[in-house]
Amino acid sequence: MATFVLTINWTDQGIRAVKDAPKRSAAAKELAKKFGVELKEVYLTSGAHDILVIAEAPLGDHVTKFALAIGSQGNVRTSTSRAWPEAEWTKLISELP
Repeated sequence: MATFVLTINWTDQGIRAVKDAPKRSAAAKELAKKFGVELKEVYLTSGAHDILVIAEAPLGDHVTKFALAIGSQGNVRTSTSRAWPEAEWTKLISELP
């Protein structure tokens, strides 16, 4: 499984209904499963982003579909990055010519 980091910001709509965020988070976890995505960790963060999610999926397409689905609800905007654990990125680097 590949690892992905999603940084999420609430929209005006999302922050106005912030008290519903725990319910939306639970619903997002169920929705993620439908796309073959497992949300490993969900963090509330301070700084540039409101939420940080660590997810795993077989393909980036799965995570993209999930991000589009939650974004289309109007409560959040997402940004997704592929992440490689140290054992994987050191292997990638060792294979460079």
